[in-house]
Amino acid sequence: MSEDRDSQPADAAAHPLRDPTLKAPGAPRARLAPWLKKRLPLGDTVDHVRALMKGQKLNTVCESARCPNLGECWSRGAATFMILGDICTRTCRFCTVPKGKPLPLDPHEPEHVAEAAQRLGLNHVVVTSVDRDDLPDQGAGHFAETIRRIRDRMPAAVIEVLTPDFRGDEALIDVVVDAEPSIFNHNLETVPRLYPRVRPGAGYERSLRLLEHVKERRPDQFTKSGLMLGLGEEPGELDQVLQDLRAHGVDILTLGQYLRPSLAQLPVERFVPPDEFDGWTVRGKELGFLSVASGPFVRSSYNAAEVYAAIGIDSGAGSP
Repeated sequence: MSEDRDSQPADAAAHPLRDPTLKAPGAPRARLAPWLKKRLPLGDTVDHVRALMKGQKLNTVCESARCPNLGECWSRGAATFMILGDICTRTCRFCTVPKGKPLPLDPHEPEHVAEAAQRLGLNHVVVTSVDRDDLPDQGAGHFAETIRRIRDRMPAAVIEVLTPDFRGDEALIDVVVDAEPSIFNHNLETVPRLYPRVRPGAGYERSLRLLEHVKERRPDQFTKSGLMLGLGEEPGELDQVLQDLRAHGVDILTLGQYLRPSLAQLPVERFVPPDEFDGWTVRGKELGFLSVASGPFVRSSYNAAEVYAAIGIDSGAGSP
């Protein structure tokens, strides 16, 4: 949730993703920049969301990724669903989602997501997932079924998916695209120079091509991508990524501050001041993005309805 969070893995020193740049357990914690202090609202609505997810045996990226916005979003009755289980087959070094051998898929998960979204009264439903490189279709069919089940229950809802890269397999990407989500999101996360350190197993050009392919397949489908700042990127590198995203037809951009979830993940190289995020908002609009959300607490699904509505389409209230 934050750079100075109290909880951390008991076996952090033996964590499989350790590298020499990571602090040893018990080392002094880096202090958060003053603009990153945030009160976490609690209350009956937060408890209701937590109970609903537990009752439906559902996972949320809010919890798995230790999102700093969890209390705020859940207090509004909003959450981002994470399908395909809670164990990831990739080893991205910024993420706290457990890594390892996943369990078999729950065939009832798509219907449970749809029921939970309906019970929460969401008008804008965001669905993401772990990576499932172990599955023949890498989870594409499960994404498509989840979209269909939500659409059956909530025909007017905006459905946003945040997907893995499906290893660039366009036939699998098409399975999700053809289920007709309103927004297809796939995050680049960082600049290409940092991929080997931040996103081992992923590919910058592969991710760009995925986003381009979605637009070619369904020109009326909005595409979206986001990056974390503060991992060591240079301004010129970031600007080039934004140009690359626009050249590949991406409509919506999100930029947020990377916050180290625990000592087992990569350290923060720099806390980016709010005025720099404001500058990237201006730059994104200059480049032609239809909507730009840029700020220290921005995440892919944070205030997703408002980010979508900024395009000029009212997607309703009460969404993540």
